[in-house]
Amino acid sequence: VFDEAAHGASAIIAWGNCASSGCIQGAYPNPTDTKPVHKIISGKPVINVQGCPPIADVMAGVITYILTFDRLPELDNMGRPVSFYGRRIHDTCYRRPAYDAGLFVEAFDDENAKKGYCLYKMGCKGPNTFNSCAVIKWNEGVSYPIQSGHGCIGCAEPGFWDAEPMYHHLPDIKGFGIEATADQIGLGLTAVAAAGVTAHAIVTNIQKRKLIKNQMDNDDINKEEFAVEEHQIEREEKRLGQKAHKLEKDKDNR
Repeated sequence: VFDEAAHGASAIIAWGNCASSGCIQGAYPNPTDTKPVHKIISGKPVINVQGCPPIADVMAGVITYILTFDRLPELDNMGRPVSFYGRRIHDTCYRRPAYDAGLFVEAFDDENAKKGYCLYKMGCKGPNTFNSCAVIKWNEGVSYPIQSGHGCIGCAEPGFWDAEPMYHHLPDIKGFGIEATADQIGLGLTAVAAAGVTAHAIVTNIQKRKLIKNQMDNDDINKEEFAVEEHQIEREEKRLGQKAHKLEKDKDNR
């Protein structure tokens, strides 16, 4: 039946994870030897519209693009339309500032969950899932899983049924130096100029964490304290920059 339907097609659109990747039927040990469409057809382009299910607007968008421009959309290396699968959910998630600041939900319905902290420690697959959930959302733009309080399960990626369980706690993640102090970082600086760039990013993130936490906790930001800390950080950045310059100069002399 599939061969007959595909025979006269210019291209084939594989709707959903089942058609694109095999989904639960193709999960280990795959006793029925289930295969996705692109592995049982040849000679025709296959557009993989991933998701379990795909976002309705994405499904409509793919067809609209083909009818409007009379050509197939640009595809990534997995055959997915780049316009809809070109960015990770993590990159467009409204909880991303909490991730960058090291603010995580530790258990469903804890105080951090109520404040909208990042769900990464609860197994959210947003950092390695490419889809438009955080931008287009679902049900005519109403919401998406992370906004509803549940982490992404990665249904737009191949083999997501064989991935780590959703509720498997991931190792502690602390973003980029947010929990460290400038002095601690200074002790471990290597003798290269890049150390100054790294230190700069770290001291900036130390302050950013406090600001983001205050905003997400709905606390008033103490402007006077902020100004003092900003001045201290500027001095620390200057000191670290001078140290990095000296290290680079010593390296060149060697």
